[in-house]
Amino acid sequence: MSIETPTDRQVQILRVIRNWIADHGEGPSIRQIGERVGLSSSSSVAYQLGRLEDRGLISRTGRRWRSCHLGT
Repeated sequence: MSIETPTDRQVQILRVIRNWIADHGEGPSIRQIGERVGLSSSSSVAYQLGRLEDRGLISRTGRRWRSCHLGT
């Protein structure tokens, strides 16, 4: 796990995930995240989610990002 500071984009994504889970009880889809942070490419969102997961800031059960949780 890296100790580098999350990028501004990653902080935006974390905020979207936190708010979405609070409002809907589950994580947002990749497209929903992209719409809210200004990324039109699903692969760009997935890349950022993978980086956040590698750093332990989010985790997911299974393969779907909608099952993600914020790290501890």
